[in-house]
Amino acid sequence: MTDVERAIADAYRREWAFVLAATVRVTHDLDLAEELVQEAFVSALDGWRRTGVPARPGAWLTTIARRKATDHFRRQEAFRSRIPLLVEPDVTEMDDLDALVAGETIPDDRLRLIFTCCHPVLPREAQIALTLRLVCGVGTGDIARAFLVPEATMAARITRAKKKISAAGVPYRVPAASELPDRLDAVLTVIHLLFTTGHTAPSGDALVRDDLVDRALGLARLLRELMPDERQVWGLLALLLVTDARRATRTDADGRILLLEEQDRTRWDRAAIAEGHQLVLDAMRAGRPGKFVLQAAIASLHAQAPSYAETDWAQVVVLYDELLKVWPSPVVSLNRAIAVSMVDGPETALGELEVLEDDGRLDGYHYLPAAKADLLRRLGRTAEAATAYRAALDLADNDAERAFLAGRLDEATAA
Repeated sequence: MTDVERAIADAYRREWAFVLAATVRVTHDLDLAEELVQEAFVSALDGWRRTGVPARPGAWLTTIARRKATDHFRRQEAFRSRIPLLVEPDVTEMDDLDALVAGETIPDDRLRLIFTCCHPVLPREAQIALTLRLVCGVGTGDIARAFLVPEATMAARITRAKKKISAAGVPYRVPAASELPDRLDAVLTVIHLLFTTGHTAPSGDALVRDDLVDRALGLARLLRELMPDERQVWGLLALLLVTDARRATRTDADGRILLLEEQDRTRWDRAAIAEGHQLVLDAMRAGRPGKFVLQAAIASLHAQAPSYAETDWAQVVVLYDELLKVWPSPVVSLNRAIAVSMVDGPETALGELEVLEDDGRLDGYHYLPAAKADLLRRLGRTAEAATAYRAALDLADNDAERAFLAGRLDEATAA
C-alpha cells in the first residue's frame, strides 16, 4: 500500500462521518450525499498523488464533495424550469472551510445526521443499522454480525431505510425537544453499538478498533453537551468511560487476549473510572435507572474491585436482575449467567445457558458457546468443553478471539 493509499484509508476511518454530514447539509438526500462523498475519495486518489496529502484531509474531501453537489444541482437546471433552493453558498476557499471544520458546525451536523437516521418513521433495527453504516462508517458485514443476520439481508435493510427517509421527506435537523423521547434511545443504542464494535471488533486481526472507540466516546460527550439533563446520556457516557479504561490491558505485547482476571489493574485509567463512577452515582440518585445507567453501574463495580476475586458478584447479579426488567435481552441473560457462576457455581449457570440455547435467539452468537465451554472447563468436563470451544471457534471472525479460543480448545483436548 502506498503512502497516499494509507492516507485515504485513514481519512475514510476518521473523516467519513464528518464529510458525509457536511454534504447531506447541502443535498438533503442521503443516497446522493453518500455517492458524492465516495466520488470525493476517488478524486483524492488521483489528486493526492499529484499534489501530496493535504494537511487537513477532511477539509479537502468536504470541499470536493460539496463542489460535486453544486455541480449536480447545476446540471439539474438544464432539465428543470425551477428547483428547490438546496445548495448553500459554495465554500471554495480552504481558509473558509478550515473555520467550518474547526468550529461547531461539523459536530452539530454529525448529530443532525444521527437524529435523521434515527427517525421513528423507520423500524428500530433499520434506524440503528443505517446510522452505523452512514454516520459511523461501520461495514455492512460487521453490522450484520451484530444483528445476527446475513450480510445481504442487512444491505437490503439499509437500502430500504435510505429510500424510506427520502420518500418521507424526513428533515435534516436535530429534533425539537418534544420529538426527543421517540429518538433518544435509538441514538444512545447506536453510539453504544459503535463503541462495542470498536471495543471488540467483530472481524479483523486486532481486538480493538481505536478509531471507532474514540468516535463513540466523542459522540457520547457531544450528546451530553446537547442534552445535559438526560440521565440515560450520563449512563451511556459512564459505561463507555469505565469500559474503555481497561483498553491498554486487554491484550499482551503479542496481541493475545488477557481476560479480566489477568489484567494489570494498576494500568487502568483511574481518571476515566472516577468520572464514570460519579456519573453513575448522580444518575442513580436522580431516580429509577434505565438500561444504560444499570450497565454502567455493573461496569463500575468491576472497575472499583481491588481484584477479580474481590468483585461484589452478588451485587452484580442484583444489577443484572434490574437490567433484565428494563431490557429483557438474551445477551443480558447470558452476562447474568456468567455472574451467577461466580456466586452459585458453574453448574447453576450452565442450566441458565441451556435455557438460552433452547430459546434460539442467540444462535450464531459465538459468546454463548464460548461461555458454555468455560463453565464446562471449570467443572472438569473437558471433552464437552472442547466441543463447545469448537462451536465458538466456528462462529468467531476476529483473529484475536479465534486465537484465544483455539488455545483453550488445545488445552481442553490435551486434558
